[in-house]
Amino acid sequence: MAFTLGARAVSAGYRLAAFNQIGSTNAEAMSRARHGERGPIWLVTSEQTAGRGRRQRPWIAPPGNLASSILEVMDISPAVAATLGFAAGLALESALGKVSTEAALRSAPLADLNFSLKWPNDVMAGTQKLAGILLEAEAVADHRLAVVVGIGTNVVAAPEGTPTPATSLAALGVNIGAHELFSELSDAWAEFRGIWDDGRGFGEIRRMWLERAAGLGEPVAVHTGGSTLDGTFDGIDETGCMLVRTSGSNRVPISAGEVYFGSAASTGAA
Repeated sequence: MAFTLGARAVSAGYRLAAFNQIGSTNAEAMSRARHGERGPIWLVTSEQTAGRGRRQRPWIAPPGNLASSILEVMDISPAVAATLGFAAGLALESALGKVSTEAALRSAPLADLNFSLKWPNDVMAGTQKLAGILLEAEAVADHRLAVVVGIGTNVVAAPEGTPTPATSLAALGVNIGAHELFSELSDAWAEFRGIWDDGRGFGEIRRMWLERAAGLGEPVAVHTGGSTLDGTFDGIDETGCMLVRTSGSNRVPISAGEVYFGSAASTGAA
């Protein structure tokens, strides 16, 4: 089955480049931007051999998983571009909800699935990681910003030995293909990208993201370099930083770090 854009994505002017196999959809997207591609264009594959996640960790998509990247070139600052990752999380969570419902209608009802968004860029199924998002930005020749948002989803298989235990849609009983998920994702992206509106709508994106946030109000440990900040996850600010309320009732903004909730936070898991 071939990858296709959803009807909403087509009407919004998105294009598609699909691959049977590729090293990295993010790398291919940024390479195209450097050579004049201005998007908006999706690059998608069900087999990625040299992908990267945060902190340069490998993100390999074996045959059947979904690796996708969207390239858009915008007149925005890098700080504003960083908030687009929250819209991406909402788009993927919405698409996952739709394909799970459709899968349940075609077969036996599924156990209640709880998809949530873990700061800054993961989609969770319960306490397990189902998908990751990697946003990269680079100035291009016309003084605009090329923004690539990579979205990798475990459709048929999940890696082992990850810092946060991972799962796949297949392991959850959601028997759908990467092609079905991508079509829904492309439409959901058009919706939430429109709400985000080059950063002008981040207030609404932030509100919706917090409604789906994993660990909100729970104990949290954030590992940043050689130090750990303990407290309570108290929301995100207008720039997308995580707010941690410490024992002294200070709200500390965190721009990057490894986040652990609940029992993992209390035991200092890494």
